[in-house]
Amino acid sequence: MLTFDFDRLDIAPGMKAIDIGAGLGRHSFELYRRGADVIAFDMSESDMAEVGEMFAAMAVEGQAPAQAKAQAVVGDASALPYPDDHFDLVIMSEILEHVPADLSVIDEAVRVTRPGGRVIVSVPRAWPERICWAFSTEYHTVPGGHVRIYSRAELVAKLEAAGLRLDAEGGAHALHAPYWWLRTALGDHHPIADAWHRMLVWDLMKAPWPTRTAERLLDPVMGKSINLYLTKP
Repeated sequence: MLTFDFDRLDIAPGMKAIDIGAGLGRHSFELYRRGADVIAFDMSESDMAEVGEMFAAMAVEGQAPAQAKAQAVVGDASALPYPDDHFDLVIMSEILEHVPADLSVIDEAVRVTRPGGRVIVSVPRAWPERICWAFSTEYHTVPGGHVRIYSRAELVAKLEAAGLRLDAEGGAHALHAPYWWLRTALGDHHPIADAWHRMLVWDLMKAPWPTRTAERLLDPVMGKSINLYLTKP
C-alpha cells in the first residue's frame, strides 16, 4: 500500500534514495523494484532486520534490477550518518508526527539531499486525525505514538523554512480514515472495525473499480495522509 505516486518521481537506475522512518519497508521495496539504490533507515532493529531479509529475497527472486542496491540501516533520523548532498531522493512518510524534535529531522533530510534532489513527505491529514485524538487518548499517548497534529500550512512552512520548494501535493488512503475512526471509537477488535478492515484488505488485493474510484475522488478532501512533493533548489 503506497502513500505516494511513484510515477511522479522519475526513478532511474543508480538513483540514490533513502526512506527515513522506513518501518516495514513498503516504500523502500517499491524504490528497489524500480531500480534505485535504496537505504531503508529506521530506529527499529527488528523492522530493519525484516526489511533486510525482504531485500535479500527480492534479489534472489529477481524482483529488482540486478544493478540496483538495497540496504536496511538502524539509526537516528536526527543524526543521519551520510554526507551533505548525498541523495537524489529522500522519503519521510508518516514519521514527523512521531518525532518530538521534528525540525532536527527535517534539517537532516534537507542536508543529505543534493541540490536539485527531491524530498517527499506525508503526515496524517489534520481533520481526520483530530477525530482519532478525540475518540481515544491512548491513540496519541502510547510510547512512539503521534505527538502532534500538523496543519498543512504548518508543515509546508517548516519544510520551506528548511530550504525546500513545494512542487505538488495530494492525498491518499481516504477509505482508511473511517477505519481509524471506528477503531479509536469502538476498540481495536470491534466487529464493525474488523469488518471495515476486511474490506480494506479486499480492496488492496482486488482493486475493484467502485472502491478505487471512491478513494480517488475522496483522497483530496479526506485522505488519511497528505502528501507533499518538494525540491531542494
